[in-house]
Amino acid sequence: MLCIWRFVVPALLLSLLVGCTPSPPPTPLPMHWQPIDSLQALLPDDIRVYAGRNDSLPLRAWYVRIDEPDPAITTRVVVSDEEDRRESASSFARDPGVCVVANGGYFTMKRTPAEHVGLLVHDRAVLAAPSTTFQRDSLTFEAVRAAIGFREDGTIELGWAAAQDDAILRWSEPVPNRPDAPASLSTTAEPWPVRDALGAGPALLVDGAIRVTDDEEVFFGTSIPETHPRTAAGRTRDGDLILMVVDGRQPESRGVRLDELAVLMRDVGAVDAINLDGGGSSSLVVRGTLLNRPAGDTLQREVMSALVTYCE
Repeated sequence: MLCIWRFVVPALLLSLLVGCTPSPPPTPLPMHWQPIDSLQALLPDDIRVYAGRNDSLPLRAWYVRIDEPDPAITTRVVVSDEEDRRESASSFARDPGVCVVANGGYFTMKRTPAEHVGLLVHDRAVLAAPSTTFQRDSLTFEAVRAAIGFREDGTIELGWAAAQDDAILRWSEPVPNRPDAPASLSTTAEPWPVRDALGAGPALLVDGAIRVTDDEEVFFGTSIPETHPRTAAGRTRDGDLILMVVDGRQPESRGVRLDELAVLMRDVGAVDAINLDGGGSSSLVVRGTLLNRPAGDTLQREVMSALVTYCE
């Protein structure tokens, strides 16, 4: 059958027409969400922070909803300027005016300095261009992976993106890869005039519908689709930013699969969303307070990139 999916963004309509097989509905994940009053008192009204729990799974999660675009609030993709190109989310949060920090994209942990694995754009400069070729056993796949971008006016856009010769490009659909059937990268990309962009993946939500594109983005053969601590970023129908972190690998919180993360993001109002780096990297800091326990510990993994919201 034919399934139609759409990315609706303020400045650009992305439509996707692909052949697909219906998937069973994801398992509901009922969460009890409450505002964190102690932190809310330190934030402007346009930034709201919540904690959620499900004791039967068990699961612990937190999210921040940020009104965008707002001239008094700015979210940027920020890169570590340390010698090894790595620092903790709390370290990013020490900069003046920072209200919220979420860890960003994938990076090489065994190289010094670290190298970003995925699109990385800051102030319209391409700092890292993602690979579009991936090897799985004897097969070679072409793919573009999901990214979140911010225009100069603060408008948030999501899509599948890459960079070629310092040009930032966005595709209207992912490459229709399957684990046993590589597909070819379409040339129908459009320029993506964003100020900042962060690539990770896979996509989780497209125009309010759950659509996890881990196969299309060639995450099969990796641990990414398994149950982990998670970080996600998304946008609401009216253009607000949602940043979420889910704890995992601990008795109080088991972590989530990608489809479960999509459910959580949808249930708090996101219509478009992507998965960011997770596991021990997952961190969400609000007004200098680390909300979660990364991989069951109070220590934070140093990361290369972050989504940082300034509110003063």
